Amino acid sequence: MIGYVIWSLVCVILLGIGVSAWISKKPVGFFTGVKPPEVSDTDRYNHAVAALWFVYAILVEICGLPLLFLEQNSAGFIFVIIGVIAITIAVSIVYLRIERKYRAS
Repeated sequence: MIGYVIWSLVCVILLGIGVSAWISKKPVGFFTGVKPPEVSDTDRYNHAVAALWFVYAILVEICGLPLLFLEQNSAGFIFVIIGVIAITIAVSIVYLRIERKYRAS
């Protein structure tokens, strides 16, 4: 139960990043340590990135639901870990498409 609460707190942080991206007036980045790109429409770009963060937070939260039912040190945790890795890769690919769409020419 404590593991799920911590998991949920991380998802709340991810939602907070999404809210921050939504209200930002300057282009926001997605990857740590990488400068945000020059974009043609800052508001639409930021809203797309924020929506991506919202979806990411929700999917990670759903992926963490088995933490409520698995026993400690269960082999089932590998599916949670693999799920989060797959979601993270998919979200990164979607971000690269968003960046390509809004990048200033």
